[in-house]
Amino acid sequence: MDTGIKKEKLSFLRQAVIASASITKQKNTIHNVTEIDISKPRGLLKEYENTKNQKLSLTGYLAKCLASTIIKYPNFNSFISGRQIIYIKDIIISILVEREIDNQYVPEPLVIHNCGGKSLLEIHAEIRAAQNNKVPSKYLGQLSNNFWLRWIPSFLLKAFVRIASKNVKMGLKYGKLAITSVGMYAKQPFWVVPHGSATVLLSVGSIVNRLVLVDDKIESREHLCLTASFDHDIIDGAPAARFTNDLLEEIKSGRLLIELLKQ
Repeated sequence: MDTGIKKEKLSFLRQAVIASASITKQKNTIHNVTEIDISKPRGLLKEYENTKNQKLSLTGYLAKCLASTIIKYPNFNSFISGRQIIYIKDIIISILVEREIDNQYVPEPLVIHNCGGKSLLEIHAEIRAAQNNKVPSKYLGQLSNNFWLRWIPSFLLKAFVRIASKNVKMGLKYGKLAITSVGMYAKQPFWVVPHGSATVLLSVGSIVNRLVLVDDKIESREHLCLTASFDHDIIDGAPAARFTNDLLEEIKSGRLLIELLKQ
């Protein structure tokens, strides 16, 4: 008998996403929703591609800009464990990479250590290697070498996520800085208001054209929709605003790309 419905058992991957979302949505988060003129860095990225015959990742550029800004705000590179604030010396950025696992597209964090010391090219290379990962046995946790994640019983997933978010060893492994670029696939103005366990989380939205006044002339400029989110338990509104301003200036300036082109 046709019931008019189709049933499908929730996969472990989907249960893992639900568990993570259920826990992280409880965090006290503040969001700075903004947009930035990225015409200059986009032009520099194109120039680099034409002169060096290599297309650089915009996400990699944003990650390096985030790392450069965090150096000025070391207290933001931290998290709460028990009744202590843990400060991380290494600049570790988790970049969510969409991967196909068991015929499902799921986000998985690519963890990049020493982003303060690594060059933009080195960060770009790690992102491309993860995106091109075509190993036949695809498991959640592959990008961070945590294959054992798949064997956690589903009823323990929420407890695991809750404990892991405050665990010092996990914090030192995954870091508390993150970038998600899911909104880059949108064709219209698109901002992301996320929830996550990171202390500082950049959510990259779409790129749209805006008519702006430049030197008394109307020009079409590329603007990136961007959301900077902060754990309010650690970071207050005014410091978050100052950090966002400095980050936007770093991105907009294209300084890192100008230095790269000179090499």
